[in-house]
Order: sequence, then C-alpha cells, then structure tokens
Amino acid sequence: MNIKNYMILILTITFALTSCKDDDDPVIEYVTVTETVEKEVTVTNTVEVDPYADSTLEGNITSNTTLDASKVWLLKGRVSVVDGVTLTIPAGTVIKAQAGTGTDASTLIIARGGKIDAQGTSDSPIVMTSVSDNIQAGGTYPSSGPALGIDARGLWGGLLILGKAPSSFSGDVTELQIEGIPSSDINGLYGGNDAADNSGTLKYVSIRHGGAEIGEGNEINGLTLGGVGNGTVIDNIEVIANVDDGIEFFGGTVNASNLLVWGQGDDGLDIDQAYAGTITNGMVVLEAASDHGLEIDGPEGSAAGSFTLKNITLVGATKGCAARGVNGEMADFRKGATGSLNAVYIKDFVGGKDIELDAQADSDSYAEGKLTFTNIDIQHPVDSDGNTCSGTETINQIFDDKVDSSKFESDATSFAEIVTSKKEGNGADESAFSWTFYKR
Repeated sequence: MNIKNYMILILTITFALTSCKDDDDPVIEYVTVTETVEKEVTVTNTVEVDPYADSTLEGNITSNTTLDASKVWLLKGRVSVVDGVTLTIPAGTVIKAQAGTGTDASTLIIARGGKIDAQGTSDSPIVMTSVSDNIQAGGTYPSSGPALGIDARGLWGGLLILGKAPSSFSGDVTELQIEGIPSSDINGLYGGNDAADNSGTLKYVSIRHGGAEIGEGNEINGLTLGGVGNGTVIDNIEVIANVDDGIEFFGGTVNASNLLVWGQGDDGLDIDQAYAGTITNGMVVLEAASDHGLEIDGPEGSAAGSFTLKNITLVGATKGCAARGVNGEMADFRKGATGSLNAVYIKDFVGGKDIELDAQADSDSYAEGKLTFTNIDIQHPVDSDGNTCSGTETINQIFDDKVDSSKFESDATSFAEIVTSKKEGNGADESAFSWTFYKR
C-alpha cells in the first residue's frame, strides 16, 4: 500500500548587503529570507497476507465439502471427515500439511461412515505433502525444483481411511481404535460387519513426506486402511518417504491396485488383522532407511481372512553390491499369516536378505496350505561389469522357515527361481506408474 505524504521544507537564505556612510568604512548588513517548499514523499507499507486465509482444513468436517483445485490447501492438525459427510478433492488439488508431532500431527481421517471422493488423473494427480514442499497449485514446481528429497520424512501425519468391514481383533471385538489416533477421538474407530462398506474413491493420489511420530516408536503410515470395505475404490496410489509403513491394511476387504511405495522408513506394504482383499500391481522401492518390502501378519482373533497379492515388484536398497541401510529384508510373514502370493518379482537384494516364516504359526499356516506362493522370481544384484554380486544366496537359503518345521525351504524351488531379467507377466507393470513423482 503506497501512502503519499507532503513534507514541508524550510529553506533559509541569508543575503549580505553592503551600505556606506559618508567618510566611514563600508557597513555590511545581513538580511534573511525564508522560503517554504512543499515536497511529495511516498511511504510504502508492507501488509503480510495469509496464503491459506480461505483454504484451511481444520477440526471436524461436518458437511459435504468440495475443495477448489486452484488453491493450495493447508491441513492443520487432526482433521476428520465425520459419519455421513463426503470430502470431494478434485483432480490436481494440492494439500500441504502443517508441521507437528504427537497428537497435534496434521492428519486427515475419513471416519467410519464418512467418504472421500478424491479422483485425480494421470495428468493431474492429487498431492498430499508438507508445507515445506515448494510444490505449487496444480502440482507444478518452480524452476528451482522440488524442495524435498527422499530423506525428508515425518513432516506430517498421513491419510487414514476407516470403515465398517470385518477385521480380526484380539478377543473378537468388532471395533478397535486405529493406531496413531488418541483413544479419546471416536473418529479413530474402525471395524464392523459390512464387507461391502463404501468409504469412497481414492485414485491418482500421491502422499509424500509423512509419518510424524505421535509417541515413542509410534508413527502414522502414509496411507492407513482400517476395516475398509470392498465398496471402496483404491487405485493408483503413490507413497513417498514416509517414516513408518508406506501402506498398511488393518483387516477389511478393500481391493487395491497400482500401488507404489518409495523410500519408506519401515515396511512397504503391510497387512494385519486378517485383511481379506486383493492387491494387484504393486511396487516397493527400498532406500537406506527402509525395512521390509512386505510385512504380513495373520489374524489376531478367530476370524481368519485370506489376502491375495499378485504382480508385485520389490526392489532392494543395494548399491555397488552392498546393502544401504541395516535391514532391507524382502518379506516377513508373522502371526499365522493366511493368503497367497503370485507373480512376484524381487530384485537387487544382497545375500542375507530373505523371505521368512517368522514363527510356528506361520510354518503351520504354510504346511496347511493356508499360505501359498507361486511364480516368485528373484534377480540378484550385479556389479558395474554386469557380474552377479558375491555372497548372493540360493533359493533354499532365501526362503527361510525360522522354526524349521515345514517344507517351505525345500519346496521353494518348485515355486521360485533365480532369473537374470524380469519375465513377461511377473512383477508389476511399471508403465502404470508413469504418472508418479518416482517416475518423473
């Protein structure tokens, strides 16, 4: 804002006049003349403008709401879409989350009975990220490039979708509080008896730099799906640089396709509480901070459930024939996991990174045919000359029954093999991820 003021300048000029008296020396007299000059002066005031003045999401969303894709939206604190309400997020929308930890971590929750209608496109994906990310409205970056890299983790919470589908809980209770949300918040409940429950649609969504710690060793996943029913659509999802798991399924029956997780701090795809849906065309790319590509747990109650994983690619964190990071396992099966894996392609894991049946319950699950494997291909890393890195293991060594009570290890050659390149039809179709930040 420019303000024009007028400054009054007083100019004083003194003239010397000379007069003479008869027979006397000249006499010098001084006359002072004052002149007033009016001068225009411009004063500039800077007014700070809140860029999120009309685009902040905060507290509970209690009526149907549609975001404006031409604005960048601020996610401030724990935000919940409550029962009976739909949040619509158009293609190309950018949501930036305010920093915070503990119960104040910025998190978007779709509560049971609430819905999300987030339908991005391959050309205009929806982006959920941190305020530290310099992404602009429409998903573009300034010429200086993106501000955040793959090691920028834990800057906000994440996205949680909670539904009414069956899950297997300890004590066979029908509902539970999702991890990461205080028990005092009823919007954190999930579970029920409706396998066809519909929590909305999530398509072409990129979730970046989340996983804020809410307690000692307790972080939020990039995308949490708790008791989500198969009436929900989960398709073309990317999770980048999350502190905890990339995507975690807590029970439920929802099907999901075209999932990409890159650089997570814990597990890429995590299954718990007898998840009973199908995951198709998934890819996990580990970095130095990453733990398992897959971590799959079984039921916690009497409800069994059975998952299906097919066309999955796991890429290890290996550079120069050495593992980056200390963990980086291929997959771990725990707590009596039940389900099937088919057409899985695993590459670039060094020796000692294996596929484990973690305990007796998992060994029994495999022996009873409740956990099955078919068409598993493993490609060892190579050095700069194209030679297989030393220390890599055989199929029987890679598949490890920790309690040695099943034929898992000896059976492995019947369902898995070492390959030198990806086979047609195995692993993920990576062309499906051309829209992602990972591929750009």
